[in-house]
Amino acid sequence: MSSPEISSLSWGQMKVQGSAMTYKDCKVWPGGSRAWDWRETGTEHSPGVQPADVKEVVEKGIQALVIGRGMSEALKVPPSTVEYLKKQGIDVRVLQTEQAVKEYNALVAQGVRVGGVFHSTC
Repeated sequence: MSSPEISSLSWGQMKVQGSAMTYKDCKVWPGGSRAWDWRETGTEHSPGVQPADVKEVVEKGIQALVIGRGMSEALKVPPSTVEYLKKQGIDVRVLQTEQAVKEYNALVAQGVRVGGVFHSTC
């Protein structure tokens, strides 16, 4: 299974290939996607993306993970999350969301088993 391409991004809205949903924040992985509900893990802009936020995507057998920090990069990514991913042998890329989507889609086009977690507002 390949990772689905992110087909569109605008403030507060993301569309993923193969899904009829419009997401505000989303998680994507080879073969699927779903809404990223921060309430599941108690995530807030600071301290930001926790290992618990990315664990589900990691468990899908990804080689790389792209984290979109938001349009204005308001969402933090603490060193503990990056370290968790690196210990799993995953190439992690943390970017502003528009750049993150471009990077993610480029990795998809290269056939990389890539996952992502994306914040589409601030």
